[in-house]
Amino acid sequence: MSDEITFKRAVPIIPVRDLDAALARYRRLGFTAEAWDGPQRYGFVDRGDVSLHLTEWDEHDPARTAASVYLYVSDADGLHAEWTEAVGPLDPPRDTPWGLREFAYVDPDGTLHRVGSPLKS
Repeated sequence: MSDEITFKRAVPIIPVRDLDAALARYRRLGFTAEAWDGPQRYGFVDRGDVSLHLTEWDEHDPARTAASVYLYVSDADGLHAEWTEAVGPLDPPRDTPWGLREFAYVDPDGTLHRVGSPLKS
């Protein structure tokens, strides 16, 4: 094989029960959000270089089919304050042994959003 294949990016596809509610929730979290103009209930949310796709799925059961994403950000404490204002109280960020400041948010569809930024030296 003469040419090496380069991966460009990965975009998780997250199941949701109600696409409109999920798009509104991501807007409150500071993402741009829009529904796909097609026959399936599908949406796109973006913030900075991060993209997530949402798919409305009638059989989605957060106890069995939830997703998780890890978001690397520049300031976990700042984003924690922003998201707490948007969705209500969240457990506070904490320093980890692996060198990140992290917090977590589980949305109403059961998706775990783990968020981390590098610890300041």
